[in-house]
Amino acid sequence: MLAGIVLTLISLWYGQNHGLLPIAASDEATLIDGLFNTMMTVSVGLFLLVQGVLLICFFKFRRKPDDLADGPPIHGNVPLEIVWTAIPAVIVLIIGVYSFEVYNRLGGFDPNAARDPGVEVASLPGDTAMPLIDAPKHRNLPGHHHMALGIGAMPQDEGRPADVVVDVKGMQYAWIFNYPSNNITTGELHIPVGKEIQLNIEAQDVIHAFWLPEFRLKQDAIPGRNAELRFKPTRVGEYPIVCAELCGAYHGGMVSKLYVHPQEEFDSWVQQQVASSATSTQAIALRPEDRSDSDYLAPFVGQMMDGMAVDTKALNLLRPQHAAAHSDSAPDNV
Repeated sequence: MLAGIVLTLISLWYGQNHGLLPIAASDEATLIDGLFNTMMTVSVGLFLLVQGVLLICFFKFRRKPDDLADGPPIHGNVPLEIVWTAIPAVIVLIIGVYSFEVYNRLGGFDPNAARDPGVEVASLPGDTAMPLIDAPKHRNLPGHHHMALGIGAMPQDEGRPADVVVDVKGMQYAWIFNYPSNNITTGELHIPVGKEIQLNIEAQDVIHAFWLPEFRLKQDAIPGRNAELRFKPTRVGEYPIVCAELCGAYHGGMVSKLYVHPQEEFDSWVQQQVASSATSTQAIALRPEDRSDSDYLAPFVGQMMDGMAVDTKALNLLRPQHAAAHSDSAPDNV
């Protein structure tokens, strides 16, 4: 009994103090961490139990010196086999129920939307099925149902529009973020702390995966399919955005930044982006003939990848080869 108490205490302590996860920066991360810590506690307990039994057996039942006799002919122990089969089965069942509950609280399931025509469900043709994941309404086609992609709103926020909506597009090898309400396009994601954020994710070319490690969220971006992530950041700071799906030769360079601001700082950033966009648009509209191709393209590519911006000088270096290639292949009358 004393050994069991010690084993339990060690498992509980390590399960809560393993230090394997990055900081938690969202409400969703807290739920995921609780599930992960529970699994770590159970795993450590089972590991110590199994290894402890092996060590005890290794020393207690080892062959004695000069003992050349055969071991006892034991063919099995039915009660023991039932116990070591039933206990893992119960553990797996409990973790499965816990995982289901966490996914439901994250907004992955929407059992209250069975009769909502704007929510996609997983079903066979002609069958009636419970909806699985809340999905954008524009993908719900009559008579044609798919399993929706993504994480929707938490149950307490169900039916309430998100505070900030951002369209996310993955392409080889960058993430592009568009704020429809302000007509802002940037290569970095800026959001306010404590607000409900909705990301509408899609891919332009191949499959990508939008991964926020500190937020415990990861969603595949699939060409031709729209996905949604909703979350609430709780910690101001700078966080990496990583592509977690092998998408080509430069997959490792497909990284960006997520900035969580206080509300005032976020509002200031939005105003700066709107003013900058208006100035750029006005300059292009007033005297477009005075701008070279490289000058025109530079503002759009400057923010695509942090630390890898393409400036006007670099574009000018590419322009002579581009022009030569076109002059060689173009007809004489062009």
